[in-house]
Parts: sequence; structure tokens; C-alpha cells
Amino acid sequence: MLDAPSVADGLLPVGILHRAHALLPLIDTLKAEGERERRAPVALIDALKRAGLFRLLQPRRYGGAECHPATFFAVQATLSAEDMSIGWLQGVMGMVAFHLALLPVEAQDDVWRDDPTALLASSYMPAGKAARVPGGFRLSGRWGFSSGADHADWFMLGAMAALEGDEQEHVIFLVPRADVRIHDTWDTIGLRGTGSHDVSVDDGFVPAHRCHGVRERFLTGGPGLAVNPAPLYRIPLPQMLFRAISTPALGGLRGLLEGFIDHNRRRGPGPLADPVAQLACGEAAAELDEMTRTLEGNFDRMLDHARQGREAPIGDRMLYRVQATTVVERCDRLARRLFKASGASALSIANPLGRICADIQAARQHAANQYEIYGRTLGAHLFQLDVKDTLL
Repeated sequence: MLDAPSVADGLLPVGILHRAHALLPLIDTLKAEGERERRAPVALIDALKRAGLFRLLQPRRYGGAECHPATFFAVQATLSAEDMSIGWLQGVMGMVAFHLALLPVEAQDDVWRDDPTALLASSYMPAGKAARVPGGFRLSGRWGFSSGADHADWFMLGAMAALEGDEQEHVIFLVPRADVRIHDTWDTIGLRGTGSHDVSVDDGFVPAHRCHGVRERFLTGGPGLAVNPAPLYRIPLPQMLFRAISTPALGGLRGLLEGFIDHNRRRGPGPLADPVAQLACGEAAAELDEMTRTLEGNFDRMLDHARQGREAPIGDRMLYRVQATTVVERCDRLARRLFKASGASALSIANPLGRICADIQAARQHAANQYEIYGRTLGAHLFQLDVKDTLL
């Protein structure tokens, strides 16, 4: 994976992957607790914080790493190979830190000035209602699927609002934990340890500087670029978001492949000689390599554009989005083949293969992994039809 330059606080990308690997034994020890409690154990979240793994995309001005996206996603995949729930949380909550870097500096200071390790959770669905009042907005609503809500200090929540004039648009609001109620709703077949509960806000005041319109994000990135000039923050936010939602499946499939090989080694020479099992392993390994290299190459190209002060062409961004959103579908297909080739012994609760398959299935249900709509949009663009799309 590509490494970024070193930073003053010691979050060296060359050491970041080592820190992620060093946490794998602890993740293995605690993942059963996460499954049982339907949230990540506090001890594990604290360990991730101490390792700086939530701060990889945080601006350097707050002690963050500003690392290459490929390094960030390599960490997410590494953690996900041991437990997709933990990789999911590290990636999604770390991605919200990237988003905060696009907001006005006052909003960034609100979160990180006194505690640069503060964590953010999110639910971007426009499920809230926001009324403009002097100095900001009154926000109310209930949002689903806020991963890591139990551990968050701040939340980014979506609503329809009129930032200027009367026209409504999708706006993201930054809200402190004190204004948010967490509802114990997460009880699922997969990704149980993410604690992706519902959250609600009842008539909370949000100052104007804690808002970020989707239209502004698409056109300019955001006012935070004035103080965070690194090319990293000129990568379109949706490109990062889609990858944060699909990359856990890459790690999960890697963990499943390694578990499958180990499982069959213990069963004896017969399963190892099975051509069906051999083919399933070979195809999984080849497609994992291809999908990972595509991820790296896409972000290399987007960073090259950013360094030269250009935006990646819309057609390229549509292509990158489809490549990101098909990842989980492909991983699901490969995982099911490995699971089938494992035979009846894979049905045991003691065997992790079934749990990993369930986690990949759960990731497949996320709206951002419904690749069909994004494939159709790319196809319409190739037909030179007029496509209005800001989720790029």
C-alpha cells in the first residue's frame, strides 16, 4: 500500500498498519462480546483510539495523520479480516472525521480544539427536519443506522433544509452528544458489533457554522479547505464514503479465505485436493487482488487531479463509484462459494465462516452498496443522457 509522509505526532503511515496488526489478538478476544452486546467493547474502542486509527484522515493541524486513502482503507481491511464490525466502525467513524475537515474551522474547533481524539458518528439519510432561526437552525428527527453511536462524542445527521432562500436541499448538521438520544434498536443477523442504533434529536439548536449542504460539497468541497489545503481534502467526499462502506467486505472475504484454508488443512489431505475448493480459493484470491488494486489506482488518480488543482472528470467519478459499490456484491458471491465448499462442518457456531458470510450479507444491504442504480447512472452517462447527480 502507498504511504503518506510522516507527521509530527508520530502517526507514521509506515507504522499505522503495524498498529492495526498489533490489535488483531485483542479484536479476536473481544469480538464475541461485541456480538453478544451488539456494540463494540469500550476497551477495544479505547485501544483503537490509542493507536490513532480513527485519526488517519483527521487534519494535521489537530494532530491527525492526513494519510493516503489507500493506507486508510488498508487499515480498515486489516481490521475487518479479524472482525468486520470493528473494521466497519474504524472506517465509517474515521470517514466522518474527513467530512468534518470540510466544514468551517469553527465547527472543527468545536469538536477537536479541546479533545482532538473526539469521535463522530453519523446518519446521512435526510430523515430530519430543520427550521431556520436566527443564528442557525432548529433540528428534529429520528435517524437509523448510526454506527458506533454509543461511543460518539458528536454526530453528523441529515435533514432537508433551506440554507439560502426557500429552496430545500439535503444538509448535514453537526450535533453534540448531549443533544442526541440513542435508541437501542440494533439486533441483526450480521455486523452486530457495530451498534448501529437509531438516534433522535428533539428541537436541538445547530449554529449556522455546523451545517454543510450537499450542493456546496459537490461544487466546492467546503469552507474547511481554506485551513486544510492538503490534496487529500479535495478528493470528493462521496468517493471516500462509498469505499468506507464497501471495504469491510474485502477484509471479511480475506479473513474467510484464510479461515477456509486453515479449516481444510485441519480436515486432512482430502479437502485440500478437492478441485472445487481449489478453484474457489484461487478465484477469491485473484478477485481480492484486483479489487484492492482498483481501489488504490482510483485514489492515486484522484489525488493526482487534486495536486494539480483539478477535479476528476464526472465520468471517471461515476466509474469509480460503480467499482466501489460492486465490491460487496462480488465478495458475497465469492464468500458463498467458499462457504458451500466447506461442507456441513461450516454450519457449526464454533466455525467463523458462517458469521463472516452473515457480516458480508449485512454490508450488502447498505444503501451505498446497491450498485444497480449507480451502474444505470453510469450507463446513462455513456449514452450522453443528461444525468443530474451530486453523489459523486
